Amino acid sequence: MEALLTYCLSMPGAEKDYPFGPDPLVMKAGGKMFAILTESSMSLKCDPIIAENLRQQYEAITPGYHLNKKHWNSIAIDGSIPQDELQDMIKHSYELVLKGMTKAERSRIAELAGSKS
Repeated sequence: MEALLTYCLSMPGAEKDYPFGPDPLVMKAGGKMFAILTESSMSLKCDPIIAENLRQQYEAITPGYHLNKKHWNSIAIDGSIPQDELQDMIKHSYELVLKGMTKAERSRIAELAGSKS
């Protein structure tokens, strides 16, 4: 799980938040959630068609727990899904969140990312 957290934090403008208390850890970009992590699972935003395909492909992926089941998947981190596939899902979630932002918000995140380098 630590590697997934590190990957989430590598996204430009990504930051940790705990809006629901000490657990779960929520990853946000521009104030918008793109990942929710617990000790043994994570939930990610996903295009509805891709979300359904992933659910059919992997038993460890189910509709988002306590989330919009059309746009979120919950993923059991049980070793059944390759790490690179999990990273692709995180990146997809992050990109969907960015896509929903205004141009000004995306520019602000790009500036923040540039100042970290």
